[in-house]
Amino acid sequence: MGDEGKLYVPEDLASVYREKVVPVASMLTPNQFEAELLTKLRIDSETDGREACNILHAAGPSKVVITSINIEGNLLLIGSHQKDKEQAPEQFKIVIPKIPAYFTGTGDLMTALLLGWSNKYPDNLDKAAELAVSSLQALLLRTVNDYTSAGFDSESSSLEIRLIQSQDDIRKPKLTFKAHKYT
Repeated sequence: MGDEGKLYVPEDLASVYREKVVPVASMLTPNQFEAELLTKLRIDSETDGREACNILHAAGPSKVVITSINIEGNLLLIGSHQKDKEQAPEQFKIVIPKIPAYFTGTGDLMTALLLGWSNKYPDNLDKAAELAVSSLQALLLRTVNDYTSAGFDSESSSLEIRLIQSQDDIRKPKLTFKAHKYT
């Protein structure tokens, strides 16, 4: 729907997503901006991120992953899996180091990776998220290195992600990011 305060879709579609799409979804992967639009909750802390997940669970989906939350200069993924509507969801976070560059296509790739790994590990959203983040970060580092090696300033323009060159990182990621469960 959007990112960094900008909508990619017409404004009136936000309510359609909220009222029609969210209730029938089994998994949602919004970024911080999208989660705020869907929940009408400003996310300024980890607690707010966890509450946004709870609001989204109440609307329908059993799995929610807010893929990127920027809190006080830190980048987090917050995941939540509610296996039974009568129980509190299992929630976790993954701290993600910021890479000083702007990339095109990371949100779509993160969603694809999460869905793929969730299909392989349907009852282990933590592991699926760890693998997805590990793949994505390896790919982004490869992208920055490729552009830097070619003499480009990776911070001055949008970088096209290196999907083909990163096939092994996508298929068999080295698990470098760990989920930390909230208790």
